[in-house]
Amino acid sequence: MNTLLPTSIYKPPISHFFSINPSILRSTPRFREKSFEVHASSNELDAKTADEEDGEQRSIGSTNASSIGATAIEKDLKKVVQKTAATFAPRASTASRNPAVPGTTLYTVFEVQAYASMVLGGALSFNLIFPSNEPDIWRLMGMWSIWMFTIPSLRARDCSKNEKEALNYLFLVVPLLNVLIPFFLKSFAVVWSADTAAFFAMYAWKLGWLEKSD
Repeated sequence: MNTLLPTSIYKPPISHFFSINPSILRSTPRFREKSFEVHASSNELDAKTADEEDGEQRSIGSTNASSIGATAIEKDLKKVVQKTAATFAPRASTASRNPAVPGTTLYTVFEVQAYASMVLGGALSFNLIFPSNEPDIWRLMGMWSIWMFTIPSLRARDCSKNEKEALNYLFLVVPLLNVLIPFFLKSFAVVWSADTAAFFAMYAWKLGWLEKSD
């Protein structure tokens, strides 16, 4: 009697069905598109970084150029102001060294004369001395007192370079204010006040009154 033996069933290994060939993935269009997208995004990032660096370099270059241009303009303006003031402003009475050095009596006299004329000019401009209902020579002199007496008296001293620059600028700025302001406001007091504000603002700028000391 023939005995039937059970037939053996062939079971292929499970790993055979789930193994993935890398070469097949690389050949599929979908995989190539993903790879391309990754490389493209990397290139865009590099391009953006390069553009940002170029933008920073251009901004730094423009800042340096503007600062150099501003310095050159300031130097030219200083030369013009110094030359104009040296031509038209009153000079020292002696050709030798200025005797009105700090600590001397002459230095004090010039300084007291400068600020006393400023105060007197303000009183005349505000019509406190020799009051009048009409514009007169006294109020006109008060309006011009800073330019006629205060600035020349301070320039006659042996002052520092920064103070001399401030006085040179004021010698040109004050007449402009005195001529332009009456077109808008016909007031001697307003003109004198504007001259006084310009005086102290110029001193604060040139002498660094508002700068914090270390």
